[in-house]
Amino acid sequence: MKKFKKLIVAAGILVSISAFTLTNQADAATNRTIQSGDTYWKVAKGFGIPMNDLMNVNHSKPLITGQNMILPYATISEADKDLMARLVRAEAVGEPYAGKVAVAVVVLNRVKSDQFPNTVSGVIYEKSNGYYAFTPVQNGEINKPADAISKKAVNEAIALDGKGNGSLFFYNPKTATSDWVSTRQATVTIGNHHFAR
Repeated sequence: MKKFKKLIVAAGILVSISAFTLTNQADAATNRTIQSGDTYWKVAKGFGIPMNDLMNVNHSKPLITGQNMILPYATISEADKDLMARLVRAEAVGEPYAGKVAVAVVVLNRVKSDQFPNTVSGVIYEKSNGYYAFTPVQNGEINKPADAISKKAVNEAIALDGKGNGSLFFYNPKTATSDWVSTRQATVTIGNHHFAR
């Protein structure tokens, strides 16, 4: 009889844990009706969701117009997206769109690197030897509102989620005041910015 009671208690705990897990998974996503022309990439960019997360939660099923797809909640908060977009606007003004995306990718790569703070705001407001990592924080440009193209670039960078060349730094050789960054491994040049890791 004791074994039976233990079995009942164990089964009850297992059912409770399963119900809790399923509830949390349901709470962690929302549905969207698939539109004509939708692709995983297009939806991921539009919502600022890592494309791999979007594909995984939908089991990489083909997208059929009119059916529902699951949108996982974004891994980056709206406040952090706005902060990144303000940085992109300030750092990449006059740069091509790909350069704007690459600046946002640098921030995300830094968040994932153990060399930098592990939050978007921590990376952007990082201070070393009395200097901020990003000039717009130092000069106040970070406080100006982001434009639509910078917001779009941030969403695309989030959708890329780790794809790319691993850049952790960028600089404009015409305006850089330190030679230190030139000692880093170059990854790509986009517009006036040189990117490195």
